Amino acid sequence: QEQLLESGGGSVQAGGSLRLSCAWSGHSFNYYTMGWFRQAPGKEREFVAIISRGGHIEYLESVKGRFAISRDNAKKTVYLQMNSLKPEDTALYYCAADRTILSHWSISAGDYDYWGQGTQVTVSS
Repeated sequence: QEQLLESGGGSVQAGGSLRLSCAWSGHSFNYYTMGWFRQAPGKEREFVAIISRGGHIEYLESVKGRFAISRDNAKKTVYLQMNSLKPEDTALYYCAADRTILSHWSISAGDYDYWGQGTQVTVSS
């Protein structure tokens, strides 16, 4: 059964770093575009970063230059390295998987088929 399990969240001060990991328990990990999304209290879920099957990467404008997404297909894991964290990055972070053809990718949460349970990131000023 396909499942996503996030880890690596926590509490840090502004300017600090965290690395989120998301492990896929199913098969054919390399057939999926992988994404990180986040949701702060009282706000809509928003896309943070995605990495497609072919390695194409997209970032939310506000995290460009601070966050880096990567994937290890052999380990069936996707990562989100978060540096220079700001209080406005505080949210519940979700990993998601979207089975796609090679040339396709999406930043729309509605297109994603599988979701993790979320990991909390709290940044204090």
